[in-house]
Amino acid sequence: MTHAMAQGSDMSVSVPAVRAVLRWTPGAGVPDVDACVILLDEGGRVRSDADFVFYNQPRHPSGLARKLPKKRQGEGLTDSVEAQLTRQDPSVDRMVLIASADGGTLAGVRNLRVELHDAGSGDTAGGEPFAYADIQPDGGASSALICGELRRAGGGWQFRAVTKGYATGLVGVAGEFGISVDETDTGHHPTPDSGNDPASGGRPAPGAAQAAQAQQAAQAQQAAHSPRPAAAQPQPAPPIAYGYPPAFTLPPQGPQFIGR
Repeated sequence: MTHAMAQGSDMSVSVPAVRAVLRWTPGAGVPDVDACVILLDEGGRVRSDADFVFYNQPRHPSGLARKLPKKRQGEGLTDSVEAQLTRQDPSVDRMVLIASADGGTLAGVRNLRVELHDAGSGDTAGGEPFAYADIQPDGGASSALICGELRRAGGGWQFRAVTKGYATGLVGVAGEFGISVDETDTGHHPTPDSGNDPASGGRPAPGAAQAAQAQQAAQAQQAAHSPRPAAAQPQPAPPIAYGYPPAFTLPPQGPQFIGR
């Protein structure tokens, strides 16, 4: 049975792993939507930039949170994140689900909803969720918003249907939770049912992603200036003994024989 959640309500989550699915109806002039999840400690801060799981960093180093490819289901689109609950590190106190708009504000997104599925059921084809909450962006200027959070409660986990908008997009969200970002970085946007990342431009990346890109650039520059190995020099043919063997063939002539 699917439980419809009102804004501000809580419910206990008994499954060991959750798939949070953002669902909306695309159309002309409707911006695309991305799902992200941020892992927070008891102080409401990330432990490092790696706790920001999003399109440029789709998998947490622990393997206990990840972003899934977008899918088209009927007339709608979905973008999802998964998180382990029972195996999560004790230092993780909350996991905040984020929706961000690409090329507009969330006020222009139709039928935006967050659904909760049992990630351990093996059903990735869009089966019935155990809970959902319709999302109404607070104001017309929000390009990113918190649309729910998983939090520890009484030795287990709860989901709270809560929204908070940010006119500054993911940059504003990241800054609130202690993530360092570079606003000039160009991000990547996965397309439905694809693992490809065509550039969409103007998206922030965390400091960890920036460091990895800088390291790759340095390695490429070093390789470009490294001395090339000398070409192999032709070796003289081995001496031929008297009495050619029956299967003997002369070695191929190398450059040392040219012009002689």
